[in-house]
Amino acid sequence: MSDDLHFSSNYRDLSQQYGTGSGFQFEFYCQSCSDTWRSPFAPYRSGQASGWVREIGNFASNLLGGLGNGLDNAVEGLAKAGWGGSRDEAFKEAIAAAQAHFHRCARCHNYVCDRCWSTDSGLCQTCAPDLSTQVQAARHQGKLEAAMENAREYGKGQAGQVDVATAKQLVCPQCGCEARGGKFCPDCGFRLAAPDECSGCHAKLPAGSRFCPECGERTGASLAKA
Repeated sequence: MSDDLHFSSNYRDLSQQYGTGSGFQFEFYCQSCSDTWRSPFAPYRSGQASGWVREIGNFASNLLGGLGNGLDNAVEGLAKAGWGGSRDEAFKEAIAAAQAHFHRCARCHNYVCDRCWSTDSGLCQTCAPDLSTQVQAARHQGKLEAAMENAREYGKGQAGQVDVATAKQLVCPQCGCEARGGKFCPDCGFRLAAPDECSGCHAKLPAGSRFCPECGERTGASLAKA
């Protein structure tokens, strides 16, 4: 792999500057599958020393007043001063170690892991997909599309059994409950199957009518509410 591997956008800095756990560590991730690899932890001795001195300084402050704080501040300042250079050196070593785990695609310029790399083409598998995988996926897609087409044709054959002429009420006019095209309201039992007929003139009654719009006769719905 080339020496200009920078990992400018696919890493996280997990380093810790101060404390007894102070050190350098970097997490790199594959820009195709997001799998991660962490560089070995490299201790930052000055930062660790500042952590130990801080603990000693807190103890000394209780005995000697400001002397402990002064020592703590001095060591912490030393750790801070050397942090930048030490971190840069640790990052260079981490990048050198990461080169064994990642490849840079010449087409899309992403860094990918071994599993997402095509050795034959020298490209990532997003830019140069595995042929066997693509063929298998295409076969499955063909089966899926053919099955869906068969299902549509079968559904067309079943359409003759569906009553498309009779008007359906989706909401009960009496209680407002969703009826979903049923014959009766599932909440109050109101009859929804078909428009009622006027008992007087036998004209079709609009849903929820309390009086016949043709002859003025009171309907069953009107009597039920009375």
